[in-house]
Amino acid sequence: MFRKQTVSVTLVTYNSGRFIRRCLESVLEQRYPGLEIIVVDNASTDGTTDILERFEHSCTIVYNEENIGFAAAQNQAIGISSGEWVLTLNPDVMLLPNFVELLMQSADVDPAVGTLCGKLLMMDASFEIPDQRVVDSTGMYFTPMQRHFDRGCLETDNGHYLKSEYVFGATAAAACYRRGMIEDISIANEFFDSDFFTYREDADVAWRAQLLGWKCIYLPNACGYHVRKLRPGMRRQLPPEINMHSVKNRFLMRVKNITPGLYLRNFIPMTVRDLGIVAYCLAFEHSSLKAFYLFARDFGSVLEKRRLIQQRRRVDDSYMLSWFRFAPVSLPMKNVEQVAEAVEVREL
Repeated sequence: MFRKQTVSVTLVTYNSGRFIRRCLESVLEQRYPGLEIIVVDNASTDGTTDILERFEHSCTIVYNEENIGFAAAQNQAIGISSGEWVLTLNPDVMLLPNFVELLMQSADVDPAVGTLCGKLLMMDASFEIPDQRVVDSTGMYFTPMQRHFDRGCLETDNGHYLKSEYVFGATAAAACYRRGMIEDISIANEFFDSDFFTYREDADVAWRAQLLGWKCIYLPNACGYHVRKLRPGMRRQLPPEINMHSVKNRFLMRVKNITPGLYLRNFIPMTVRDLGIVAYCLAFEHSSLKAFYLFARDFGSVLEKRRLIQQRRRVDDSYMLSWFRFAPVSLPMKNVEQVAEAVEVREL
């Protein structure tokens, strides 16, 4: 038997009327007892609030008067929550009934684990489970260009990701965070950086968590389905504001988290990618030029966040370098002791 731990589920809605009912129903159908469910609505105008009113008896629901962004609203929900673990969930995710229970069965396998994630599979906006299983995410990985991807995205689920293993991080579409890690890595009482507004905030959290010695486990038996709206190669289908935040947040994330060794080792691929982004914005995506203004405007506060993160760094450059590869990196869970020695986590 595993130790029962309290879990809070936090959702942020913004014009999520197409999905939120089915999403909340899947949360309420979880076999894990005593879930705390908190929803923060960012001033939806599409009827989302009418749907949420039907769940007020089973969920704590907060209605914001303006859209403060995904990151800030998630921080708001996390601040209200009380669970030992916090499961952030996107409204376009549907969990299978044993999702939370299967995550919690491995919650105590390693005290340095601060994030748990399962296998997300793709579905369309109908919220119907498709006949063919296609992977949405089995955890996150980074390349030497500082691009982050979901492992296995768009691959047929044919047995490639069947082992529990350590991965770099998890997509916040369905990521379960330990309360102790949330408190440890938060900067100025923020877990997700509100300067990001939306997009990449989960990658920023994953990178910061790794720097501070926390690990993430992927658990393949915990499954859910996700209506994927954002992934590489979809820029032309996305609103200009999302693309602008994507550009801005790429640089915010790097300035805060990159270590000197990682920067020097990957200087060429990073610089090539950066020049390509600048050229693309200048030539084709003028709406994203605002990203560079916002980045410059907030550069002083970003440097202060970097100082706070780097002065508490608990791992060395060689460890961080091991995660940044062009192919996904994972570590087997059977080597828990070996991994712990490599990370050299100081006393938390």
